[in-house]
Amino acid sequence: MERMRRLRATPELRAMVRENHVRVEELIYPVFVIEGEDISHPVDSMPGICQYSIDRLPEELDRVAAAGIRAILLFGIPQHKDEVGSAAYDENGIIPQAIRAIKQNYPQLVVIADVCLCEYTSHGHCGLVRDGIILNDETLPLLAKTSVSYAKAGADIIAPSDMMDKRVGAIRTALDANGFVDIPIMAYSAKFASAYYGPFRDAAHSAPGFGDRKTYQMDPANGREALREVEEDIAEGADLIIAKPAMAYMDIIREIAGNYNIPIVAYNVSGEYAMVKAAAQKGWIDERRIVMENMVGFKRAGAKMIITYHALDVAGWIKDEENA
Repeated sequence: MERMRRLRATPELRAMVRENHVRVEELIYPVFVIEGEDISHPVDSMPGICQYSIDRLPEELDRVAAAGIRAILLFGIPQHKDEVGSAAYDENGIIPQAIRAIKQNYPQLVVIADVCLCEYTSHGHCGLVRDGIILNDETLPLLAKTSVSYAKAGADIIAPSDMMDKRVGAIRTALDANGFVDIPIMAYSAKFASAYYGPFRDAAHSAPGFGDRKTYQMDPANGREALREVEEDIAEGADLIIAKPAMAYMDIIREIAGNYNIPIVAYNVSGEYAMVKAAAQKGWIDERRIVMENMVGFKRAGAKMIITYHALDVAGWIKDEENA
């Protein structure tokens, strides 16, 4: 008679038959870089996360390197904002400066550069605006220009997060035309207009100045539409696909994994992180167990990599398990 519990009897047996594992090399850690000097500013809504000026980045990157994390995702916070987001594609802007500094001092790190205009525009939207309308096609050249400036600075991967239609194709064309044919694109393809992004907007100073982003980010009610977005981005040249957020959208990750042979990245976003941190600080949950259960859930759904603000803790917990 079959008894499923036989293989659950001891920790050793459970480990032997475990189907999914979270590995340190699969973690991607988001880092916020702000213009200025001697800045290490905590983000109140994201305990443990700070904005760093370039001269203070080593404080965080030393921890990243020591943890064995191999990849970081960069977000820039400029001093100057305007209606066209010019600081985003300035080759001496905050992100190109940060990339050059990181590549000089931490050459082993894979640097993923988020490409969007929202942190750089005075209105806080991800594209150009005319009469309250977010313009799609007029924004594409600026996203392409931004991507090329990041590639010139030494970025290893370009990650467009704006959700403008056809931006992956525009970026691929621009990268190739400038000799960056080997730079991959990690596309935010299934990015939903989610309430889970609130703490990030505090951290990146990127809240929209009017309206919302529902005309270009996806409706949370739609699942099949996400597959259309993914298919289009793959056709335009995406090399990796991000699903964002992760926790409430594991069905989307599963559907992408079941339909496309491409690496999928789950973005465990700021609101998901903040909720866990807040509950843990109240003593309501076991933070380590909850976080690791979430990480395994992303892998079980089909994610190959995980972008998470928990990355430093997760890396430490994985090492504890390995050394136990």
